[in-house]
Amino acid sequence: MRDLYRYRDIAFSAPKEIRKIQEGQLQEHIAYCIKHSPFYSNALKNIKAECSNITIDQLSKLPFTEKFDIEQNNDDFCAVTSDKIVDIVLSSGTTGKPIRMMYTDYDLKRLAYNEERSFIGCGLTSNDTVLLTCTMDRCFVAGLAYFLGIRSVGAAAIRNGHNSLESHLQIIKQMNPTVLIGVPSFLRKLGLYLKENGMSPAKTAVSKLVCIGEPLRGENLELLKVGDDLQSVWQAHAFSTYASSEIVTTFCECTAQQGGHLLPDLAVVEIVDENGAVLSPGSVGEIVITPMAVEGMPLIRFKTGDVSFLIDEKCSCGRFSSRLGPILGRKKQMMKIKGTTLYPQAIYSALEEIEAINDYYVTVSGESELSDIIKINISVNDPSCTADMIQDKLRARLRVKPEVVIIDSEAVKREVYTSKSRKPIRFIDRR
Repeated sequence: MRDLYRYRDIAFSAPKEIRKIQEGQLQEHIAYCIKHSPFYSNALKNIKAECSNITIDQLSKLPFTEKFDIEQNNDDFCAVTSDKIVDIVLSSGTTGKPIRMMYTDYDLKRLAYNEERSFIGCGLTSNDTVLLTCTMDRCFVAGLAYFLGIRSVGAAAIRNGHNSLESHLQIIKQMNPTVLIGVPSFLRKLGLYLKENGMSPAKTAVSKLVCIGEPLRGENLELLKVGDDLQSVWQAHAFSTYASSEIVTTFCECTAQQGGHLLPDLAVVEIVDENGAVLSPGSVGEIVITPMAVEGMPLIRFKTGDVSFLIDEKCSCGRFSSRLGPILGRKKQMMKIKGTTLYPQAIYSALEEIEAINDYYVTVSGESELSDIIKINISVNDPSCTADMIQDKLRARLRVKPEVVIIDSEAVKREVYTSKSRKPIRFIDRR
């Protein structure tokens, strides 16, 4: 495999130079898949000749890879012998059966390099001390990836993981971390907990919040309420990231905080519509990723199921690399209400603008092929805030009028915060 640091500054190169390097990497990647991956050797056997000099514009000629494909052919995606595998991650399958993502030593080095580049982009240095509030156990990759990246930057890591608020408070008191990594809603909760216990988050050493698992921004790149609250409570800069176990690649905001930068030597990104056609930059569709320079389980045109858009303008940080916009929802979570298409994130954004709302979750059930039934369950901190008032605000913002039910705060918490998930569960699909 290649020298990982060969193209570390590629994002600052001119677009033509970036594309030239990307296409060279892409051709090497596809050739490796055909030679070493049983799945791709079979899937691409009839078009091997066409693949040898493929360009990014021609990539759409190749078939998509779906999570279901990996689930049904898990072993056939492995491109190395078993003695080369050093780490195995479990990712949820389409039918609930976990799929195994197998990494080699080289893949872990690639993961560290990927995170190092992302962290440096948002301003981390070897002088930082980073508190990890995400787990490194339970066969998850996130905590491991961030730990490797922190080490690669040369910063100090505090692996406190999924510990109690009190434990994190004590760590912050004793070790003065300068950076926190975690789910935005948890980091906000932690900041409020510090306040409740006589410690001002703004007076701690924390200057950066690297946020995972939940979007910080809306479609126009403006901060959502959770992001605004975070920066206000901590008086620190919040950076959004996007990644998954399958793609082994991170899209992290730089100091400009205007979308997650693509690492051009590590991945090619496409945005496709419902029919699989590639969309132009700025158009909203499903994210399709070809993660390059992967040794253990290389993938081609992996459909993530997540919905976003690409930004191809030069960033104010000086990088020419494309940026990925905020995650607007999951493709399978798309709802249709009387001709209007809607994703849960749009509802969340609207709800979080209403100060009287304490917490919430959304359920959707099927009425017909043309329309869904949405019910929003809400707890409020102001009795004067009624379901009718919330409905009117949602209709003005979303152009639809979902059912709103105000319920007890504990009832909401039981549905949203469960031991079955690392993240708050705000969307329940009963279709």
